[in-house]
Amino acid sequence: MTRALGAALLMLCACGGKPPLPSDFMWGASIAGFQVDMGCPTLPAAECEDRGSDWYQLITNPRGFMAVQSSVTFQPPTHGPGHWELWEQDFDRAKNDLALDSFRLSLEWSRIFPTSTEGITGYDALKAHASQAALERYHAMFAGLKARGVKPLVTLNHYSLPLWIHDALACHTDLDTCTNKGWLDPPRIQAEIAKYAGFVAKEFGGEVDLWATENEPFAVVLPGYIFPSSERVNPPALSYKFAEAKVAMTAMIVAHARMYDAVKENDTVDADADGKPAQVGLVYATVPMRPKDPAKPLDKKAAENVFYLYNTVFLDGVCKGDLDAELSGKAVHRDDLANRMDWIGINYYTPLTITGTMTASFPTLSPLSNFDPFALMGSTWVDDPKGLYEMAMHLKDRYGLPLIVTENGTAVEGLDDAEKASSFLVRHVTWLQRAARDGADVRGYFYWTLIDNYEWNHGMDIRMGLWAVDPMDVTKARAKRPAVDAYRQIIDANQVPAALDQQWPSPE
Repeated sequence: MTRALGAALLMLCACGGKPPLPSDFMWGASIAGFQVDMGCPTLPAAECEDRGSDWYQLITNPRGFMAVQSSVTFQPPTHGPGHWELWEQDFDRAKNDLALDSFRLSLEWSRIFPTSTEGITGYDALKAHASQAALERYHAMFAGLKARGVKPLVTLNHYSLPLWIHDALACHTDLDTCTNKGWLDPPRIQAEIAKYAGFVAKEFGGEVDLWATENEPFAVVLPGYIFPSSERVNPPALSYKFAEAKVAMTAMIVAHARMYDAVKENDTVDADADGKPAQVGLVYATVPMRPKDPAKPLDKKAAENVFYLYNTVFLDGVCKGDLDAELSGKAVHRDDLANRMDWIGINYYTPLTITGTMTASFPTLSPLSNFDPFALMGSTWVDDPKGLYEMAMHLKDRYGLPLIVTENGTAVEGLDDAEKASSFLVRHVTWLQRAARDGADVRGYFYWTLIDNYEWNHGMDIRMGLWAVDPMDVTKARAKRPAVDAYRQIIDANQVPAALDQQWPSPE
């Protein structure tokens, strides 16, 4: 019996004749360039490290970012897992140990264009201006995935920006006088990021069909301009800049549309022979909001407001073209933003519990202001797999687009994750299967993450990898965690096998 036939029979038996997931369901893992590239065992640091990004600037300038020193570890880049050098080994693990058929990775804008592209137009001129070493490395990575039978899902902008577009240190120090303002200079960044998107779509279109424009845009806006905290900091790490936050949010919504158009125009090669040369979406951090006391109208209203702020404003803009630029609850339709999403990427980790207040905590966000932002940012992460189902069904009902779970995972300690990570994985995939059963068009699941990585302002202190990496080991050797075996069983069956479901049940 072939593996495919065996999996099909298992699914039919488990679901009363209806497979819970489609036969071409994508099973993958996700990484992000900034988080995994640094820390190469033998490559020179100047080649291994992407020194031209605002995130590199943040983690290597502790004196400059005085206001958020207590929220950033400032661990050296050498602590990273060194994927820029060890990518072939990592791809072998993904294929041989896990049998992944898909893999999510990011291109780093600042690696490809370490100097400004302003005034440079046309593919040939941009290619001459680009870092040839970076292009060659990315081409080699895509060839490596293809040789292993693995389909890439490529994120174009996973937080980090080139210094020539965003000088985070200067803007953190004095926002009024800094020149390269990033998302606070919408015409400039929208033009340049669309140019970058169009170039890489043409350059790599023969190797990539599945594109994500941006990753978790609200995780740039909130900790970048409103509330940097120990949970998350993002450059330029400013506090209570409400007007600027709204500018950045709108700039990212418009940038997605312009990047979508650029990718569609330039990627005309059907790399995987499915009849679609480019499918473009956006990766979004979805968060269920639970009122602390559902019987209290104030808590209930606050949860509704935060849900709108977190989960609705941005996605309404990019999926429907309905833009609420002032966060007032009243959107204006823009045709130049509408119908520019082929699929939605769901990042899901935890719900949040919301407490309402009588006062306007965020007075400039009226009427979205009766919640406590300090309590919100201090919320404890909760293992709640049903939340993934809730968000998948919400997105199905509101937008009607195909869904891909682009990130889902949990932090672990050391190698002993047999209970925590494996249980988390099994129960979340179980609820994802239920979403598919109930009509959600779910196309794939990507675990976060393949290897322990540099988790932004936390450095290597938060470990979420299927493979462990000791940051102090100069070889950056990987050690397999037990969740790899649980994930392999799920992949082989194209569903959660009965034995795993019994071991880690997830009741309705």
